[in-house]
Amino acid sequence: MARKAIHSDDAPKAIGPYSQAVQVDAGKMTFLSGQIPLDPKTMELVPGDVVAQAEQVMKNLQAVLAASGLDFSHVVRCTIFLTNLGDFAKVNEVYARAFSGSPPARATVQVSALPRGSQVEIDAIAIS
Repeated sequence: MARKAIHSDDAPKAIGPYSQAVQVDAGKMTFLSGQIPLDPKTMELVPGDVVAQAEQVMKNLQAVLAASGLDFSHVVRCTIFLTNLGDFAKVNEVYARAFSGSPPARATVQVSALPRGSQVEIDAIAIS
């Protein structure tokens, strides 16, 4: 898959681990549903703060990508949903570990609530 990060000096620089845009050649697209920090064995929220929750969310995304024959290098777009935008920097630190090189395009939004009382949810689009 040819994947190219796009950057324009005429638009604001990224304020986190994401690219302004990602351009890809047409290929097979995989749309990952939003993942919340559920332990797949117990189906309960993982204990701990937003960092622990974000780590579980990334593990869950990784598992779905692997089931699709993909990994984080195939991800071209994510949306992060936070119940507290004050957690932006903490979640960015966890999120950034998954993406070496040019990270995918991304949006982050604050929401009033998420399923099961989680603090973070992330969805993704991957291309192979």
